[in-house]
Amino acid sequence: MSKFGELIDVDKPVLLDFFTEWNEQSTAMHPVLRDVAAALGDKARVIKIDVDKNQELAEALRVKGLPTLIIYKNGEMKWRHSGEQDANTLIGIIQEYV
Repeated sequence: MSKFGELIDVDKPVLLDFFTEWNEQSTAMHPVLRDVAAALGDKARVIKIDVDKNQELAEALRVKGLPTLIIYKNGEMKWRHSGEQDANTLIGIIQEYV
């Protein structure tokens, strides 16, 4: 958990994608997130978190639906969404926090 705190306590937005390999909607988000990361460059970070390997963290954040997308900045949750999103929408939302 302390590593998680270090990941999110930065002054640029961090988009977390909680996913599993067996969830179709989760895997459909992978290319979208690659596009988002490429478009934003070093203005933001995109981190994929496998719920099966990080169950304690997923439970602590009450991740129920997949994929769950959360944006943090300076250790504070700024935005959260369960379900798929398109790249342009995500880029627009993240840019609000850059």
